[in-house]
Amino acid sequence: MTSPVSTIGPDSTYADLCSRSDGAPAGSSWGVFDDPDRGTANFAGPEQVRAAAELVRRGAVFALDHPLGAFDPPMARSRTAPKHTIVSAHAESRDDLLDGFYLQASSHLDGLRHRRVSGHGFYDGTPDDQVTENAPALGIQAWSQNPIVGRGLLLDLEGLFADRGAPLDHVRGPAVEAADLDAALDRQNTRIQDGDLILVHTGWAHWYLTATDDQRNEVRAGRRSTGFAQSRELARWLWDNKIALFGTDTFAVEVLPVLPGSPFAESAPEDAGMMHQELIGKLGVPLGELWNLTALVEDSRRTGTWDALVTVKPLNFVGGVGSPCNATAIR
Repeated sequence: MTSPVSTIGPDSTYADLCSRSDGAPAGSSWGVFDDPDRGTANFAGPEQVRAAAELVRRGAVFALDHPLGAFDPPMARSRTAPKHTIVSAHAESRDDLLDGFYLQASSHLDGLRHRRVSGHGFYDGTPDDQVTENAPALGIQAWSQNPIVGRGLLLDLEGLFADRGAPLDHVRGPAVEAADLDAALDRQNTRIQDGDLILVHTGWAHWYLTATDDQRNEVRAGRRSTGFAQSRELARWLWDNKIALFGTDTFAVEVLPVLPGSPFAESAPEDAGMMHQELIGKLGVPLGELWNLTALVEDSRRTGTWDALVTVKPLNFVGGVGSPCNATAIR
């Protein structure tokens, strides 16, 4: 299947995308971008990069990745921490060897190969036979050879819910809503700009890494994680605000288990109605999971500064499905 010819463009609304009848899936941005391999990262262009560079005033630098082996035991059933072996050709040299290196086991980006649209195909109508090892179509290298750079805007949902008197209980794994993002914007007295890289702090990753064994075992057994409720509202929020990247400190961006009554139960039956199909396969959004936002949010709360120049350069791995995010915020 090839990309459909359409009057839909980057300035179209999400409502426009949902009502398209040109052969592309409803709610998709297929055929919108000149460089479809980058998806919504196209929203962060040279103008956004230049503007974000002006945010650097103090020279404060924040790494947004947790260590590769941090999530051990992992939430995911298969994504174990890598085994590191140091090998030596002779007494004066050392090299690294990683066994069982799951590129999405710690702080990472889900690439556009991560989820196919049920009944349609991969993002932008990319044929299945092009989504193979070492083939470039939709590979993670599209965001490495042309890194995602722009204004990162941190939204502190942990602080928002604490102010409401209802702190997020990560053992219970609550669902948050797209409307909470707008509430966080109001609380922080800040506004979105086209091409922003949104960073959502819930405190989940920090909680998981510091939880007791019993707490971790409980959420792992139930595959239960704080995240966004499955709804079209989040997709609408991301597209209509022209968000280039959506990074979170949660396990899956969306709440798990999937909420009863998910509007995607029929369109994404393989995932029990998860939103990944809508956000990745249809809209082309780079999704960040398990990001390390702890130091950045501490600085934001102390200084009242919520934006930063953010650079994201995943592995230059041709045909990769995902990658460690290798993300940095600079203020």
